[in-house]
Amino acid sequence: MRSTLVYKVVCPVLLLAGLVAAPALAQSAMETPAPSPKAKVEQRVGITDFSIEYSSPAVKGRTIWGELVPFDTLWRTGANMATKLTASRDFAIGGKPVPAGSYSLFTIPGKASWTVILNSKPDLSGTTGYDEKNDVARFTVTPQAMAASRERMTFLFSDTVDGGTSLDLEWEKLRVRIPITVDTKAQVAASIDKTLGDAWRPHWQAARYLLDNGGDLDKALSYIDTSIAIQPNWWNYWVKAGILGKQGKKAGAIAAAEQSQKLGPGNAIYDQFFKEDIAQAIADWKK
Repeated sequence: MRSTLVYKVVCPVLLLAGLVAAPALAQSAMETPAPSPKAKVEQRVGITDFSIEYSSPAVKGRTIWGELVPFDTLWRTGANMATKLTASRDFAIGGKPVPAGSYSLFTIPGKASWTVILNSKPDLSGTTGYDEKNDVARFTVTPQAMAASRERMTFLFSDTVDGGTSLDLEWEKLRVRIPITVDTKAQVAASIDKTLGDAWRPHWQAARYLLDNGGDLDKALSYIDTSIAIQPNWWNYWVKAGILGKQGKKAGAIAAAEQSQKLGPGNAIYDQFFKEDIAQAIADWKK
């Protein structure tokens, strides 16, 4: 009898608690669009990885420059948290050298020019906590007018090559272009020295990179000779031919290319993509 009484008292209480909790649970799961949604853009430049993380406000019919974003005032360059730029290797921004790492990106918009600031504190809440003594780079750029209007503030990487890229901020009818450069050749050289080991392929890869990118041909020849000594094949003899040909040593280039012809047949890549090129190169060097 006692247990029945406890059951009758407890069960309604639990039922009531469940009914109260259900709307709360449903409410906590509800999502609506953020006024300034998070955004992230990534770009590899040479062998350096860059990312920019920011919150993206919209125009919404407002006057942006000089009103919503005041002139001559420090701006988080977005909404909510300060915009964050991350680089996996050392780089330069606006001509200023910067170590690898994460940084907050601030700007001071002006009518004729903008000041761009990179600060060593990457996780600031907007401009709160900003201190100029933590700046690692500060420079000016000239904004550009755009023909078409962009509703949401957007960052994008443009004109990317192995040695650099442009980080572009676009919003309303304005574009601000921030130049970024990386010393990819020096980074690759350091990577080569660190990882060559005693296999033929890394030495071949290093030699081919120097050949294709205007590097030190004497060093490239040293790498490819090491590759051939480890394991001779049509790949490394063809690269050697290219190096010698670029150095103007036609007889050596022909000899190396002919070795490539001897070792290549039966390899699908050689037969389909390189056989005719090598034969043509030999013919050209013999002229």
